[in-house]
Amino acid sequence: QVQLVESGGGLVQPGGSLRLSCAVSGSIFRFNAMGWYRQAPGKQRELVAAIRSGGRTNHADSVKGRFTISRDNAKNTVYLQMNSLKPEDTAGYYCNADYTSNGVRIERWGQGTQVTVSS
Repeated sequence: QVQLVESGGGLVQPGGSLRLSCAVSGSIFRFNAMGWYRQAPGKQRELVAAIRSGGRTNHADSVKGRFTISRDNAKNTVYLQMNSLKPEDTAGYYCNADYTSNGVRIERWGQGTQVTVSS
């Protein structure tokens, strides 16, 4: 069973940077897509960025130009580089894997990592 483990969250001042990592126990090269989502208290979970099997990426308008999703197929790891962080980026960040196994489409989530942007 595919498992996802996030790391890299923490407390950072506004304008600072963090890099989140999502280590996957499976070959992400074959996955349909990998994504980063976030959820702030009292709000719905939202897509931050995703990377498709062919390498195409998309980022939420709120993070375009500041966040970048990438992956290292050799390490089965997906990253989210977050620059110019703002207090409104404070949330739990969750890694998501979308893949197909025996013809069945499956989604898996990591346990999340907290990002807090505050002075």
